[in-house]
Amino acid sequence: MARLLASAGDESETLDGVERQGQAEAMTDLHRFQSFDGVSIGYRTLGDPAGWPTVMLHGFLASAESNWFLPGIAAVVAATGRRVIAPDLRGHGRSDAPSDPAAWPPDVLARDQEALVAHLHLSDYDLVGYSLGARTAVRMLTRGARPSKLVLAGMGERGLMEAGARAAMFEDAIRHGEAARDPRAGRRVQAMMAAGGLKPEAMLGVLASFAATSAEAIAAIDVPTLVVAGQRDDDNGSVEALAAMMADARAVRVPGDHLSAVMEPALAETIVGFLKATQ
Repeated sequence: MARLLASAGDESETLDGVERQGQAEAMTDLHRFQSFDGVSIGYRTLGDPAGWPTVMLHGFLASAESNWFLPGIAAVVAATGRRVIAPDLRGHGRSDAPSDPAAWPPDVLARDQEALVAHLHLSDYDLVGYSLGARTAVRMLTRGARPSKLVLAGMGERGLMEAGARAAMFEDAIRHGEAARDPRAGRRVQAMMAAGGLKPEAMLGVLASFAATSAEAIAAIDVPTLVVAGQRDDDNGSVEALAAMMADARAVRVPGDHLSAVMEPALAETIVGFLKATQ
C-alpha cells in the first residue's frame, strides 16, 4: 500500500508497517498536531485517504499500535475502503505525557479528540473506542460530537457512570506496584506501563480526568451504536445493560476477556460488519 502523507502543517514520522493476521504489509505514518492546550498528540492513518473516516480510540495503558494495528483490526477496517485515523491518547504511545496535574482537567481526552476532528476538518465520520477509548467516545457525544456510527467495545454501563473500584485498583497499582492491595494487579499494571514506556504521573492524570456520564446522557445518545465485549469481560459492567439504556444500540459478545478480545478475529469482523451495514 502506498505511503500515506501527513496533512499540511503536520510533523510526520514514517513507521514500518507490520503484517498481522493475513493482512498485507502496510505503511503508516505518524502525524502530530497541537491539541487545544498545546500538548502534542500523535495519530496514525491507514487506508484510502479519500475513504470514509473512521476514528479509532484505544484503551488505558495501551496505544493505537497495540489495540488496533498489531491485532490487525485497523487493517481489516481499512481493507473495506475506509480511512483509519487512530490517535494515541494523551499520555500514551507517541503522544505527549505531561506530568503537571493542570494538564489533566475533566474530559481532557474527549477535548483532544474534538481538537483532532477539527484539525482534520471531519464533518462525517464513524467513531470506534475500546475501554478507555469507548468512554472517551461517549464523553465526546455528550459534549456534542455527532459521528454517523458509534462502536463501544470493552465497555459497560458501570464504566461510564462511575470511576469506582476499578479506577481505585489502577491507582493503587500505579502508585504501589507489587505492594498494592492486589499484588498480582500491581505487577500486571507495572509490566504494562514498562512495556509501553508510560509515566506514572501521566497515567494518574488519565484517572483524575474521569468525568461521569449520567443515565439520562447515555439515553440521549441516538446514533446507531454497537456495544461489544468479550464473553468473559464484565470489567466495566454489562454490554447488554449499556445497550438497553441507549436509543439505537445492540449488544454483541465475542470470544475472550477484556485483554484478549482485541486479538480475536471475531472482534474485527463484528466491528466491520456493523460499520458496513446500511441503516
